[in-house]
Amino acid sequence: MNCYCGNDKPYKDCCEIFHLNNGKTETAEQLMRSRYSAFVLTNGDYLMQTHHRSTRPISEKKAIVTWAKSVSWIKLDVLKTSKGLANDKEGTVTFNAYFQKKGCIDVIHEKSAFIKENETWYYLGYAKN
Repeated sequence: MNCYCGNDKPYKDCCEIFHLNNGKTETAEQLMRSRYSAFVLTNGDYLMQTHHRSTRPISEKKAIVTWAKSVSWIKLDVLKTSKGLANDKEGTVTFNAYFQKKGCIDVIHEKSAFIKENETWYYLGYAKN
């Protein structure tokens, strides 16, 4: 079975590596994909750990996990990346995350902002443009 994030590798050879190494990804897209897999697996600790401290919603962790458990995740489509490579300090990833809830299919469309500090990528939140 391919990884939850849509890559053509098994989970153990893809996002699980980042889930086990505290989110040490080379690119913003890898972090975004690993965060999607964390939503699928309802790994709230990873979601909080990889969310930048300036925007981290610690008080919402339980609600985020409860919501993630309440839906069936279908697939992730990465639409566009800007910067976010190994030598960058910031980047954006635009994606669609499809899920089903109570028989209805819905999609999260987001352009996410990422920042790199101390050689570690973090999710900041929605990109401003």
